[in-house]
Amino acid sequence: MLEVGIALGYGHADAEHPGEALARDARHAEAAGLGSLWTGDQLVSAVAPMLDSTLVLATAAAATERIRLGFAVMVLSQRPVAWAAKQIAGLQQLSGGRVQLGIGVGDEKHGWEGFRAAGLDHRTRGRRTDDALAVLPDLVRGKPCVFDGEPVRLSPGAPMPPLLFGGRAPAVRRCLRFGGDWMAGIDAPSAVLAALPGIAEAAGRAGVPTPGVVITVGLALGDVPADDVDRQVRIIAGHGVSEAAARAAVLTGGAEDAAEALASFAAAGATRVVGVPFTGGWHRQAELLGEAAALS
Repeated sequence: MLEVGIALGYGHADAEHPGEALARDARHAEAAGLGSLWTGDQLVSAVAPMLDSTLVLATAAAATERIRLGFAVMVLSQRPVAWAAKQIAGLQQLSGGRVQLGIGVGDEKHGWEGFRAAGLDHRTRGRRTDDALAVLPDLVRGKPCVFDGEPVRLSPGAPMPPLLFGGRAPAVRRCLRFGGDWMAGIDAPSAVLAALPGIAEAAGRAGVPTPGVVITVGLALGDVPADDVDRQVRIIAGHGVSEAAARAAVLTGGAEDAAEALASFAAAGATRVVGVPFTGGWHRQAELLGEAAALS
């Protein structure tokens, strides 16, 4: 069954009472029938002010009961791996096991200042990510790991959450190596889905399960002015895709139209869809996406 989720907006960092706003939005998404909430993760972002992702998800966990809570995506290489594992295990404990752990390496769009602030070289972020992934599951589960020749065991442990890897070809390689699903960035869904046969073939050669795929789309559902849709297309195109692909990546129309799109994604092999509202009111977009999920 296709899981349909929504990304939390960037605006909470500027809200007068950000904790109350986050809790209200999380409850609203759950009441709308959505399956998951997602938040980005940057120590320093050139795009917009961002609250700490683990605290955002902990706030959402405290305000909800069933909706899943996802990192889209945690920049694992910016954290000491033991601290990351402690945060993930704690969030699993506090949420009752609702975490979905998207992992990425960071990109130039947000700038490299976060890496400099952490005393790290962004050029080695891929290797550090792989090194961290080699021990992260055991650390989260509370199993002993060796650091500098000495055993380390975190407690309390927790179930390791499902892994997802954000990005392009390197992300797919990590899916095959470490297990997990592919979280494609915002792009024309047809382009993302067209990659699935090749991924399945690579998984078969490696003798591992075929990764699931997460489709990420913009949301401009309902009565959204054309100028606002065009603005959203420009924002998406700024992420490095063509204008045509950016326009194809925005769901427009009513709940019935969105339901047809969701059904087509599921039929083509997608396992999750994450909607990113740029316009049209976050709460209204959540409601319409929830209606579409129920119809599909």
